[in-house]
Amino acid sequence: MKKIYTYEKSREAFARAEKVIPSGIYGHQGPAEGCYTPVEAFPFFSSRASGSYLWDLDGNRFIDYMCAYGPNVLGYNDPEIDEAAAAQRAIGDCTTLPSTKMIEFAELLVDTVASADWAFFAKNGNDVTTMAVMASRAYTHRKKIVFFKGYYHGVAPWTQKIDYSGVIEEDVMHNIYVNWNDIEGLRRVFDENKGQIAAVISQPYMHGNFMDNELPAEGFWQAVRKLCTDNGTVLVIDDVRAGFRLDIAGSDHYFGFEADLICFCKALANGYNVSALCGKDFLKNTISGMSYTGSYWLSAVPFAAGIACINKMKRINSPKILIEKGTKLKEGLIDAGKKYGFDLHVTGVPSLFYLRIADDPTLMLHQEWIAECVKRGIFFTNHHNHFINASLTDDDIKETVEIADEAFSVVRDRHDK
Repeated sequence: MKKIYTYEKSREAFARAEKVIPSGIYGHQGPAEGCYTPVEAFPFFSSRASGSYLWDLDGNRFIDYMCAYGPNVLGYNDPEIDEAAAAQRAIGDCTTLPSTKMIEFAELLVDTVASADWAFFAKNGNDVTTMAVMASRAYTHRKKIVFFKGYYHGVAPWTQKIDYSGVIEEDVMHNIYVNWNDIEGLRRVFDENKGQIAAVISQPYMHGNFMDNELPAEGFWQAVRKLCTDNGTVLVIDDVRAGFRLDIAGSDHYFGFEADLICFCKALANGYNVSALCGKDFLKNTISGMSYTGSYWLSAVPFAAGIACINKMKRINSPKILIEKGTKLKEGLIDAGKKYGFDLHVTGVPSLFYLRIADDPTLMLHQEWIAECVKRGIFFTNHHNHFINASLTDDDIKETVEIADEAFSVVRDRHDK
């Protein structure tokens, strides 16, 4: 039996944090957001990280399948990436004039991403999805944006819902919502809003939270591409989460079409703070005419890290590695569940997978199983995608499956009694 972790120092730190930080830990990583349920099963703060591992304040080691919610694509503290960043930091980072590392990074992305004729840099995924929507409206002189239900495109008001705190009707009044994979529904939307739709924005496949992930139906993206082209609408792919985990040339390339604008962030620089909007040449002048920037958006250190990260991912063919590792993990987890009579769904592309025990619609069984995994050293969360990174070893996968097996056993015994 694996040792059961406890989190005394994490709880002490959280008590300190609550006094000076709203919610103690804000955003989706906070204990109030639903991914860490029951909260007593989870640590809240880390002390260090390396490769595929994360250590909390109590010295507990976890095989980390959240990968910092995606930025860790090659392994925490990858020496090659850190050395490139350190070399640039030694000569300059955030300076009055930008470094030519920005040009080098943009050239590399244009050479790498199939749908990219140019690249524009920011800091967060939200920065570039927002710019993509603004650019689509500026180019088309239209207001309406089409979303697929279950989407997540950031936290700006236009990405949220009318009943969310601080969001007003005007923020979302031009949003149109269509079911994923419903090409006929999308056609109706275009027919009902002729000449009014600025953009369709979507993840490359439906990798939302609190639900099984769903790949595009055969021919879906080709039909969406044609509808956008025929109606003068910009097709925006939000590749912030999936980018470079499916295809080094972009997830649109993986599914056999080309976006007009494509947004990257998480895996772009292995944890260094940079995002990118890439796009087609016909939108370049529109981007040039926009007032959109940030205090640290031209920092050179993340550019150097991004160059090293992209080059290494290309050299090792990281998407292939990640999908192979994810497939091996998926098969092991499903088999472990079957051993104890659990129907574990592992959905999405294996490099970016979603877990759900389907035997209980309340999700309580699933949350119990996740909790037992976490308390034994596997960092899963309840209702979010999980990520594979290239440093994950076969031994890590073996240990993960063994712990998952033990966790299934505990949950089965608890409910049999």
